[in-house]
Amino acid sequence: MDSNALISLNHVFKTYTLGDSTIHAINDIDLSIHKREFVAIIGPSGSGKSTLMHVSSLLDNPSSGKVTFEGQDTTDFTEEQLAVVRNRKVGFVFQQFNLLPRTSALENVQLPLLYTNTLRSERISRAQAMLEKVGLGQRLKNTPSQLSGGQQQRVAIARALINNPEVIFADEPTGNLDTKSGEEIMNILSGLHREGRSVVLVTHETEVASVAKRVISMRDGKVVSDERDGKKYRALTKRKSR
Repeated sequence: MDSNALISLNHVFKTYTLGDSTIHAINDIDLSIHKREFVAIIGPSGSGKSTLMHVSSLLDNPSSGKVTFEGQDTTDFTEEQLAVVRNRKVGFVFQQFNLLPRTSALENVQLPLLYTNTLRSERISRAQAMLEKVGLGQRLKNTPSQLSGGQQQRVAIARALINNPEVIFADEPTGNLDTKSGEEIMNILSGLHREGRSVVLVTHETEVASVAKRVISMRDGKVVSDERDGKKYRALTKRKSR
């Protein structure tokens, strides 16, 4: 195991039982993610990429194996302890945005701070700063229905950033967006990486994955390739598309 990793998975399995069948959603994964990495996890539907994200980000527990976060073995963490780590150290961006529909952008971004002792005035100022960071400083009072899909995803990114997390996990963040909006979201994620933040992106699109500096390809619950610079991976996919 890599002792200098931000997140490490050691012989991790995640299994589900359907009738008489056992499904290995992720199957004996050994993997480390370091600070300041931009990682894309790619694979077809059912490959296990989203399950890997959920386990790596402590949203879900492995069936067996060990997940280490900042050097701490999380195996025996209570749900309360896991929730604290997720709230303080991890930011989440999902395909469906997951915004409260009748709540303003400013209030949506403040949500993670409601579980801390942050004063209301500070919550508001920090949320406003995050919305300005993603280009929505003029949309503070708008509800999700008054925003485009790309703008809603930017609100979700602002919310993910509000606690200054160590790592951002983005699960198909461009999946519900048109091409232009998707490019804008990827530019924001790339910018966060350039600022020194770790980004883990889950996608089935090779073009989206090519933005990352490291590409992990999954199939049938296993890692089938792990390219640190992406060059070989992109060359292979380009040749296949000819």
